[in-house]
Amino acid sequence: MHDPGTYALIQLMPTALRPACWALWASASVLDDLADQRDVAPADRAARVEAWTQALQHDLAIGTSTDPVRHALVDTALRWRLDLSSLQGAMTTTRDDVGSRHFADWTQWRAWCNEEIVPWVDQVWHLFEQAGAPMTLRLDRRKDYEQFVDGTQLTDILTDLSEDLAQEDLLLPQEALDAFPGAEEDLRRGRWSPATAALIAELTALARQWMTRPAMTKGMHPGAANVLDTAACLLRAQLDAVDAAGPTLLKRTPRLSVVSRTRIFAPARLRAAMAWSLTPLTVPGSRRPAAAAHIPRPSTDNAALRPPPPHSEGARPPQIPADQMPAHVAVIMDGNGRWAQQRGLPRPEGHHAGTAAVHEIVCGALEIGLRHLTVYAFSTENWKRDTDEITTILEAIRRDLDEGPLRDLDVRQRWLGHPDKLPQELVQALQRAERRTRNRTGLTLTMCINYGGRDEITRTAAALAQAARAGEIDPRLIGEEDFARHLPHPDMPDVDLLWRTGKEQRTSNFLPWHATYAELHFTPGYWPDVDRRDLWQAITEYSRRQRRHGAAPLTTNRSTVQASR
Repeated sequence: MHDPGTYALIQLMPTALRPACWALWASASVLDDLADQRDVAPADRAARVEAWTQALQHDLAIGTSTDPVRHALVDTALRWRLDLSSLQGAMTTTRDDVGSRHFADWTQWRAWCNEEIVPWVDQVWHLFEQAGAPMTLRLDRRKDYEQFVDGTQLTDILTDLSEDLAQEDLLLPQEALDAFPGAEEDLRRGRWSPATAALIAELTALARQWMTRPAMTKGMHPGAANVLDTAACLLRAQLDAVDAAGPTLLKRTPRLSVVSRTRIFAPARLRAAMAWSLTPLTVPGSRRPAAAAHIPRPSTDNAALRPPPPHSEGARPPQIPADQMPAHVAVIMDGNGRWAQQRGLPRPEGHHAGTAAVHEIVCGALEIGLRHLTVYAFSTENWKRDTDEITTILEAIRRDLDEGPLRDLDVRQRWLGHPDKLPQELVQALQRAERRTRNRTGLTLTMCINYGGRDEITRTAAALAQAARAGEIDPRLIGEEDFARHLPHPDMPDVDLLWRTGKEQRTSNFLPWHATYAELHFTPGYWPDVDRRDLWQAITEYSRRQRRHGAAPLTTNRSTVQASR
């Protein structure tokens, strides 16, 4: 509420969305202020953040609040149908940030950034979607989006460096500090040394590079693109102010002049007025009942989620030793159409039955303790099928995302694939599911939709080439880890077990990078006929296999055994 730049950015949004954006911004600011009250003991600050979050939970339940900021957030959530449960992680991170924070490397730093910022930004994303002007983010531009977020946070840290140092807080990763010997000690002592100057120059250049992502807004609504492009211009100007500050950076916060802000926002306001005047927006009428609201929980528990329903015949999963359990099972769900034809039904009916089989397998995965399950729902080659069948498949997926029983299970849902040619409603439903379930810790379910393995490798190679061209990586030193980092989901583990139903025995362009060392399991039955016992059987068979990854098999030397007796 004390940042004129953020206020001006919100002014670039449609008038109907501004109150909701102000409510979100004010709520995030209040929580940050509660966590940053340095004249208050850390335990008391954490308690205040927890109390505010608990009060929000209560206020959402009754539909109003005596606190003006919470009242605005409650009204926004109920009016715009926002699912605030995705803010759970951000609120928990804010509560835990009352102590000193330390990041060993950029990976830890980025994880903190994503937990701290992204859930709030996602709410704004959802507002635009609800209003009918979605800030559609192409999946092949996700890396740009992530780096833009990193650049935003790094710019903010550099800007507030003097305030943080006064509170003995240094929010830079140790990896960055160690690259400039002596810089950390100089910063903590408030000394502007050659090492400090070199570190700041390096970080401002890095933040500017992360911030310059023009392709991120490609294909986006011009009004939404204007907001992001203007934010990038504002942040780059702030980095110029950081560069120009020199030694004074350690004594006071550099601020943009009124002239600089005017030069950025004057043309942006004209572009915003033109873009939004041509866009009919959907503005909600009456508020949703409070009882229907999704309430954020202040801790990381999943008390609101229900356990998977038991098997219809009471079957229980086998006991598999932890060291023999696969971490990641991938499934090619083959045979839906043939299952329907075998019963004299239209092929699309098989896909409806196949959806129920997915629910059953997910329940079995939760019961046996599987951590990662990836399913091949729609391949890039499936566009060759009949139009009615394609429509049925994609609409069944969309409906299941928004209304299916997996919503209430401890399942984190992710999408792997490409948005081109997919219906916009399905892309938005997939993104909603990812936002809604991002903090769940049970099973990670990745749905491959409009996915092709060669396409994934080609796009990853292109991303590597772009990184090399930008000087982020030395092309002569590229290794497997570098390639893996540029995959759409870098944290996806290798596939341990790849299972295909429907009699066929091929992998069909499915996860070629991740499944290089996968054990293969083929079963003759069609997908709609499987239940969780089939998954358990596949895992049981996997547990009996000896996996060597190229090493020689273990052998027992009989004479050695006899000699040891």
